[in-house]
Amino acid sequence: MSSFTLKHLLGLEGVSRDDITTILDTAASFREVLDRPYPKVPTLRGTTVVNLFFEASTRTRISFELAEKRLSADTISFSTATSSVKKGETLRDTAQNIEAMRVDMVVIRHSASGAPHFLSKCIKGTVINAGDGAHEHPTQALLDMMTIRDKFKRIENLRIAIVGDILHSRVARSNIYGLTTMGAQVMLCAPSTLIPYEAHKWPVQISYNVDDAIEWADILMVLRIQLERQQANFFPSLREYHNYFGLTSDRIKRVNRDITIMHPGPINRGVEIESELADSDKSVILNQVTNGVAVRMAVLYLLSGELKSDDEKTKS
Repeated sequence: MSSFTLKHLLGLEGVSRDDITTILDTAASFREVLDRPYPKVPTLRGTTVVNLFFEASTRTRISFELAEKRLSADTISFSTATSSVKKGETLRDTAQNIEAMRVDMVVIRHSASGAPHFLSKCIKGTVINAGDGAHEHPTQALLDMMTIRDKFKRIENLRIAIVGDILHSRVARSNIYGLTTMGAQVMLCAPSTLIPYEAHKWPVQISYNVDDAIEWADILMVLRIQLERQQANFFPSLREYHNYFGLTSDRIKRVNRDITIMHPGPINRGVEIESELADSDKSVILNQVTNGVAVRMAVLYLLSGELKSDDEKTKS
């Protein structure tokens, strides 16, 4: 196994191609474990992982919890609805309590960009970013890359158009960093109001016409319109957004070649993508969900420092 240099996974910005490749290769081996009749290994037995979710989550939280259980870790799940945060406890207070409990690893989702970075400076344990504000969501981008590699056997030189609410999307940022590091060509497509100002400095192409993006791309990564993060009206209406930027079967049929459809979820059906297309054989959305568990197992395993032989890792 290649050497792995990360102590935390706070984002994909600056993460090397070798480290990303190691995560994806390790995830592929764990995918084989998940296909077994008894999909559990003792790899992280005795390791304590706490899941700190300061934001609502379903898929990411369940995926991490399942990954931890599949690795036999001891897990503690924490949500703001039942915690001392509602009584005024700060993130620093929470960090100090975690440190006192001798927790080995922390998975954190927070509405504030930079919260995982702050936590990593407060505790000795390993920190994994499960999404921080509009900053990054590294494990989502990793599972997206795994899904792409599964289908195409490569990432390098593929054309990937990210379509939708780029401005508020941590998934878009992590994918831009990860995909370009792995040699993919990336295009951003959205209304001008949903393209970040700094995007012109990124190593991407920018389009304001979804039909041009469809014509260009091998893969369309469709993003949800994040109404809960928007503090202003970035387009006149959801209907108008769908008319100009929504992915439809009619739009895809105009291109006489195979195109792969991805979406990190949850899907606003009939807004950014129509149901028929999301459920079609062009979609790999459910593959993304399945790969999420394998990728998070790989990240937990690699960051745990328990780098054992492949035979021992997959031994049931």
